[in-house]
Amino acid sequence: MKLTRREAVAGLVGAAGAGVLGRGAAQAAPAYRGPNVIIIRFGGGVRRRETIEARTSFAPRLLHRLAPKGVLAPDMRIEQLDGVDTSHAEGTLNILTGRYRAYRDAGSRFAQRRLEPTEPTLFEILRRRFNTPAHQTLLINGEDRPQEEHFSYGVHRNHGVAYRSEVLSLYRFKLWRLRAELREGRGDDARREATEKQLAKLERIGRKGDRARQSPEIEAMWREWRMRFGSDGLRNPRGDGALTELGLWALRRLRPKLMMINYQDPDYVHWGNASHYTRAIARIDEGLDQLVREVEADEEYRDNTVFCVVPDCGRDANPLMDVPFQHHFNSRSAHEIWALFFGAGIERGKVLDKIVDQTDVAATIAAMMGAGAPSAEGRVLEELFV
Repeated sequence: MKLTRREAVAGLVGAAGAGVLGRGAAQAAPAYRGPNVIIIRFGGGVRRRETIEARTSFAPRLLHRLAPKGVLAPDMRIEQLDGVDTSHAEGTLNILTGRYRAYRDAGSRFAQRRLEPTEPTLFEILRRRFNTPAHQTLLINGEDRPQEEHFSYGVHRNHGVAYRSEVLSLYRFKLWRLRAELREGRGDDARREATEKQLAKLERIGRKGDRARQSPEIEAMWREWRMRFGSDGLRNPRGDGALTELGLWALRRLRPKLMMINYQDPDYVHWGNASHYTRAIARIDEGLDQLVREVEADEEYRDNTVFCVVPDCGRDANPLMDVPFQHHFNSRSAHEIWALFFGAGIERGKVLDKIVDQTDVAATIAAMMGAGAPSAEGRVLEELFV
């Protein structure tokens, strides 16, 4: 699909006219025929200096292979507003909803805020507008951020759990594995009791809507994952390597129309070692390149897929701190991020020489999908399209 600038705006208006805000029960949802969209959260908070600045970057594939394929927006910002925090959950919800402060606190555990979207996410918008199964809208999360399992759907009255995405993560695999072991009747009574306790503990992390079994297609993938990597967690990739692997498996087996991968490992810099940060950037760069090559080798995806690469937040540049790469102090550089769009219908080799906003991402992607994001505060970046 070659989406032009005019078609992007027309798709947004047309979607609103077709009933994005409310579809009658008797009206069947049309099949989705827009571009596949893959959102890469270049996450864990990264600075421009170590990512898109050529002389100091640890992401050479991003800069030299991928940026020439599309439009780089080097001056994207997170608005400095009261109550807007430059952190991972908030930044991710800005990307998914196109709106600041579009969340509520669902209760904290172990010093982790559990936020739920209060405005429709891109997954809900797509599934409510088009007949797209849950397993073809995917959120891929790291195992160390179970609070992000809550981002698969929000609490908006016209959307919600009926339009949720499916989630792939090692946390979700553990849930499936424990349930499978109980169904299979493995072990004696003591082992079964231990399995039930472990399952109950994991279930308390998620939402009630997540306690049901996942789609048959997802469960089939988990069975294959267990056959490949076993159940002990010692053979499968870990950290952001696991997210890349899950993304590759999803492309080959689930054929997603909309997928978001929430990379996170740069945030391990909080432990105090700067190399944790720079090495993690390089690992995301490698994983992104693998995903792009997978799409380029797939006839169905090659000419009908758009990538959007965007950080959740920036980082501090304070050289006087023991750990200079921070982001929780609401500093200017923590609000300074960037974005890269490339793929079907996107101009090539262009640098967008203007300030844009993180909330523009959802508005732009919704327009690409022909679905519209009426709650988004951002604008459609028409400058991206051919």
